[in-house]
Amino acid sequence: MLKLENAPMSDIIDALAGERVTATALTKGYLARIEAYDRDGPMLNSIRELNPDALTIAGKLDDTKPSIKRPLAGIPVLVKDNIATGDKQPTTAGSLALEGARAKDDATVVKLLREAGAVILGKANLTEFANMLAIGMPSGYSSLGGQVKSPYAPTLMDDHGIPVVQPGGSSSGSAVAVAAGLCAASIGTETSGSLLSPASQNGLVTVKPTVGLISRAGIVPISHNQDTAGPMTRTVRDAAMLMNVLAAKDPLDPATQRQRRPADYTADLAHDAMKGARIGVPSDPADPLNDCYYGKLLPNRAKVMTEAIKVLEDLGAIVVRASMPTAGWIGGPGTTMAVLNRNPLSGNKGNPAMQWIVFLYELKHDLNLYLKDWATDTGIKTIADVVAFNEANAGRALRFGQDLFLAANDTKGDLSEREYKSARAMDLLAAKTRGMDAYMNQHKLDAVLFAGALGAAIAAKAGYPSVMVPGGFISGTTDGKDTPDYPLGITFAGRAWSEHKLLRLAYAFEQASHMRKPPPDLLS
Repeated sequence: MLKLENAPMSDIIDALAGERVTATALTKGYLARIEAYDRDGPMLNSIRELNPDALTIAGKLDDTKPSIKRPLAGIPVLVKDNIATGDKQPTTAGSLALEGARAKDDATVVKLLREAGAVILGKANLTEFANMLAIGMPSGYSSLGGQVKSPYAPTLMDDHGIPVVQPGGSSSGSAVAVAAGLCAASIGTETSGSLLSPASQNGLVTVKPTVGLISRAGIVPISHNQDTAGPMTRTVRDAAMLMNVLAAKDPLDPATQRQRRPADYTADLAHDAMKGARIGVPSDPADPLNDCYYGKLLPNRAKVMTEAIKVLEDLGAIVVRASMPTAGWIGGPGTTMAVLNRNPLSGNKGNPAMQWIVFLYELKHDLNLYLKDWATDTGIKTIADVVAFNEANAGRALRFGQDLFLAANDTKGDLSEREYKSARAMDLLAAKTRGMDAYMNQHKLDAVLFAGALGAAIAAKAGYPSVMVPGGFISGTTDGKDTPDYPLGITFAGRAWSEHKLLRLAYAFEQASHMRKPPPDLLS
């Protein structure tokens, strides 16, 4: 019997192909779980809005089996609410200012999902504007959607109503819904860590692709140099299957024209893929066995990392512990270059928002274009309009302020400023030339291993891919409250267009470790 709360998408596809279940039955089953766990019970709040046409669409697919042409026929999928759907569902990015805003058309990724036969079940909640509205905004919070909760500790909240165990951001709803068994798979987005962080926190697999592998057309933007969409699934094979659908050239996104991909991301998945692979572990040269400095800074993560490395070595990988030039992102020895979009030349004069120079300049430029070209049924056409709306509705819209939007709105919006160009060049130098490229070339690596999303910025700044897979569980004490065990992922990062290689490595680890465990209180 198919158990929706934990069934891999590949098993669901097999059940559909074997006529053991229908698209309508699947959709009804997930809707029932959404009612029981997202709207009631622990009230996870992972879904902002359900597609009113979902059952109708599913009914039309009941006689269609998954095939090479329509590999996702009948599969219910959620998309993050910054991904445009040209239907009855608004595309809001979690903002009250965009409540009711509809898109002129489907985003390219949504078109590809529909063409593959997927049922768009609804829109997932997110951190507002993909966590670029305010520095102090907790992951999973938006003024329109409220707070997403972790399925591993949904009732554990601090005195301010913020989850003690964070759901991860900004694709929090997309991740929580998959972890809780509210859909077969979901689509999230990342600029730096927004796929990897929630996947890690919810025990999922995700692919943060090379920028240009998946079209961004119709996605509410932050940074055209770093934005990308990606799948969230329960298994590596499921992620590879979705990559087959989503990775396509698109004339609406020029970055996709240089795309390189295999014919089938699932073809080379193998248990022995780790044998002979050289995996880099950024380590303290003064203490090389102290993997990624975690023993000094994050002891919980150190245990997961140590156990994960043992699995890799048992599988035949060659683990290379070596200092990474840009290791300053984690507080250890390393460069002070702008790995995290922090421009040391900006002289931010006490304004922490000015640490995110590249994002702020590109946000105004890119968001204004989206609001002009894609958003309908709204008077909001510029970032200045969003700022003004929020100020006029501060009681509802500005619980955590809008310091990042204010800083972005103060830029020219045309990317002509010297500060922006300098910061972008420094980011590339630190993350790419002196970071991933130098590290991987020097040590002849196939991938670099990180715990959780701690290495997200390095690959993201370079536009390079990462694949996250469940690595283990951690717990701790926050604000005097003990947490239950919750997931921590491990990330394989690599060079541009190396998703197929990273998926192979992640698959071998997954099959040897079996670290994913669904939330214990959400099993039927």
